[in-house]
Amino acid sequence: MSPTSAPTLLERPGPEDGATGRIELGRGTPAIPVPRPATTAPMRAAAAADAEAAAGNAVPAETAEPVVADPAGPAPQPGARRRLPRFAALRRLPHPPGRRAPIWFAALVAGALVAGAPAILDGNADRSDVTASDLGLGTDLDHGFSGGLEDADVRRGITEAEAQARLGELAASRAARQPKTVLPVTGRLTTCFCQRWGTMHYGLDLAAPLGTPIFAASDGVVLRAGSASGYGNAVYVQDADGNVHIYGHMRYYDVSAGDIVHAGDQIAKVGNEGQSTGPHLHYEIHRGGMHGRPTDPRAWLAERGVSL
Repeated sequence: MSPTSAPTLLERPGPEDGATGRIELGRGTPAIPVPRPATTAPMRAAAAADAEAAAGNAVPAETAEPVVADPAGPAPQPGARRRLPRFAALRRLPHPPGRRAPIWFAALVAGALVAGAPAILDGNADRSDVTASDLGLGTDLDHGFSGGLEDADVRRGITEAEAQARLGELAASRAARQPKTVLPVTGRLTTCFCQRWGTMHYGLDLAAPLGTPIFAASDGVVLRAGSASGYGNAVYVQDADGNVHIYGHMRYYDVSAGDIVHAGDQIAKVGNEGQSTGPHLHYEIHRGGMHGRPTDPRAWLAERGVSL
């Protein structure tokens, strides 16, 4: 067999010739499949592991420490493929908390605003004259209260004696405004203090319609009020001078023994009781007491400014 006719044995075609993974033994000889190296799957798994480790442990290039080959290790064999480690043991640096930077930034901004506040306020200082002391701020205020007023502008209180004196002045002014003597009834004089039908009439008869109010002629105390011989009903009032004022012939009376009355107070109403010829008031005054000497009421009233 000539050398030219023999096929090339174990000739592996290159990638450019369309590698098929088969060994050409010669024309007419069936190709024998050659198994591929079983390194593809493990290499892909290693690459995926390396990528995952690199993503979880990545460190910036400027902070990562370079990997240096151990000089004491075995030297690579000539022609052998260099195998790289899956990942280099890198030293991880601590990362600052994720929210620390925004907090520091906010603190810096707040400090800048506080530092610039006086300048802003100074620009408007001439717009208001209100101070802290005007508002009661920043001043020492004594809020204690012990029951007394120590302010010089507040008028001091008065004593009880001064109050009584003022009340006396008030009573005096009231007494000055009020009459001390009044006409006992508004009516017509029908009989005087004089002789009548041969007998002495010791009082005044003042005719008025039934029910006309009868007033106390002066201040005094009621001695008696009720039925009386000849008068039907009568009211007896003693004044401050001891004189007794008698009001007779009334049908109704409004007071009782012991009552204090003032000039002008209503004590009864005009009636026609007892020995009477018509509705009227019989009014008498006995000086010095119940059994004192009778006096002319008209003259007594005139002495006190009251006229009929």
